[in-house]
Amino acid sequence: MPVARPETSDARVIAHVDMDCFYVQVEQRKQPELRGLPTAVVQYNEWQGGALIAVSYEARGCGVKRSMRGEEAKAACPEIQLVQVPVARGKADLNTYRSAGSEVVSILAQSGKCERASIDEVYLDLTDAAESMLADTPPENLESIDEEALKSHILGLSREDGDDFKESVRDWICRKDADRRDRLLGCGIIIVAELRKQVLKETEFSCSAGIAHNKMLAKLASGMNKPAQQTVVPYAAVQELLSSLPIKKMKQLGGKLGTSLQTDLGIDTVGDLLQFSETKLQEHYGINTGTWLWNIARGISGEEVQGRLLPKSHGSGKTFPGPRALRSLSDVQHWLNQLSEELYERLSSDLEQNKRIASTLTLHASAFRSKDSDSHKKFPSKSCPLRYGVAKIQEDAFNLFQAALREYMGPFGTKPQGNKKETWRITALSVSASKIVDIPSGTSSIMRYFQSQSTIPSCSASGFPEEHVAVTPSVSESCSEQKSAETQSTMPEEDITVTYTSPDLNNSYRDSDMVPEKFPCQDVVSCPSTGAMEFPTQSGSNRGIQTKTIGRKTNNSKEKNGGMPSIVDIFKNYSATPQSKQETQEDSTVSLTSNRGNLSSSTSHSTEVNQEVEDRRDTDWGYKVGEIDQSVFNELPYEIQREFRSFLRPNKRPNAGKSKGGDGSASTGIAHYFPPLKR
Repeated sequence: MPVARPETSDARVIAHVDMDCFYVQVEQRKQPELRGLPTAVVQYNEWQGGALIAVSYEARGCGVKRSMRGEEAKAACPEIQLVQVPVARGKADLNTYRSAGSEVVSILAQSGKCERASIDEVYLDLTDAAESMLADTPPENLESIDEEALKSHILGLSREDGDDFKESVRDWICRKDADRRDRLLGCGIIIVAELRKQVLKETEFSCSAGIAHNKMLAKLASGMNKPAQQTVVPYAAVQELLSSLPIKKMKQLGGKLGTSLQTDLGIDTVGDLLQFSETKLQEHYGINTGTWLWNIARGISGEEVQGRLLPKSHGSGKTFPGPRALRSLSDVQHWLNQLSEELYERLSSDLEQNKRIASTLTLHASAFRSKDSDSHKKFPSKSCPLRYGVAKIQEDAFNLFQAALREYMGPFGTKPQGNKKETWRITALSVSASKIVDIPSGTSSIMRYFQSQSTIPSCSASGFPEEHVAVTPSVSESCSEQKSAETQSTMPEEDITVTYTSPDLNNSYRDSDMVPEKFPCQDVVSCPSTGAMEFPTQSGSNRGIQTKTIGRKTNNSKEKNGGMPSIVDIFKNYSATPQSKQETQEDSTVSLTSNRGNLSSSTSHSTEVNQEVEDRRDTDWGYKVGEIDQSVFNELPYEIQREFRSFLRPNKRPNAGKSKGGDGSASTGIAHYFPPLKR
């Protein structure tokens, strides 16, 4: 539905840049020997040599049209060179052309607000650049004007017989008595000519352009003089352009609305709309559409350049004409899987490069019944929330198709079982992802909360413990490193040890010489190992060594998950309390080789250490365990929920908070398994 937008009072300079037979130019850059020869790019299939999607101007001169098939083009121009589009997953792969189009956009975007309309066309808002040029270096003050600008086609420019064409253009651009709108267009002519030269120099691609005061007129003008030329539409020439323009050539009038204008009102050209008042048009087509029609008849359009360099949606589709139409659910599912793979690749690339995510998955299809040739117009489109992952998109796309097929076949009383008795045929399939938005700043993956953190108490100069935190890479990084390490069979296995020192417990209030922590493996927390960790301690007086050897159980879920570590392994690796507390909680995995007399003599000091660490952690976390929203667990996969809850259940206490356990130590909650929030 077209939307009527009022035009701004300020003069604008809008350009529409359209690449010349772009796919052919991309292939000619790859194969320079094709330059100057009749060439066409064909999307090959076995039916009549495939469909032409781009035709060079040399081939057009021989009568070849883009609507032809490959065999027809050969018959019309025997010397034509047919270049096949790359194929991936059984369909055309346009990534090469998308990348080439991005090269052009990156150049054009340097001049002002840029909107990428398709692979090979761009809108530019050059108002600011034109105003700056008019203020600083107006055209009449320039010593010379580029030849490319002087070749511009200016609609409505009158010339006497014998006048030089380029001189007439120069005079129009440099007029001092022109109104501000035309003077800005004159600056736009020079700017666009320079941009087109820059594109040709850096990419070897030629392009044409239309320059006007709005997007609608610029779009119409860009195709009037091709290739490698530019056309300008001053205000005075708007009616000249629109008066004889066929109604179907106007954007958004090529379908049902244009047909209705022809049959109901007898309108054949845009100029014919001028005979109807705005009220009359509103009576026929509603207030909004009627006003829009009244505006376009006068060249009025307030649509703005959006400043968008990236596509609004991603899609992947394929047609199945004639005998190649799909007739079973298994065939449809096969092609939906292929299309979904391509769609996910593009979504993943967009997420990685541009930090954007899509939220809606839509399925479109064209179909017909063998006894109803018009039924292809009735196949419904279906949408659902998009879930990232190839398998998820494939599953959702097929479910959408089945829902649409049930709706489509319902009125005919036929169940869509996909067997030989079915009469439906699918002639086109496509899946698309839309509602793409930037990832909000300040958000991050949930995996950041699972970053490994080892809290090891050591003593300060005053004799009281301090926390030394060693932060390792995120879980995803640690797991990938673990996987790569496992594949290196030539690397010898090493025992993973973590060493720290503390004062002798009999002399806990003496000055101590501290030894730094040693981490032979930085991924010790995230990379499970069957080896032991040793914690030798030294006192300042006798340098006695006290060693704790901590072994870890191997979680069976790792084997079930194909080598990936369990989420329980991740949480077990957090030191929620000082190490002395973990001894009592993990009897089966901790063996203590120390002087029992020293431990018993320092019980009161250890209790103070534990209490201070707990108090500090509660302060850093910022909220209580009881305030955590339990619905967070529901967002995790079911297997992880079950494993995670079974891990936490034994640690529950009747009274949450800082209640003391039987051993006098403070109980811990889920909050202690997460690193403190950064404030």
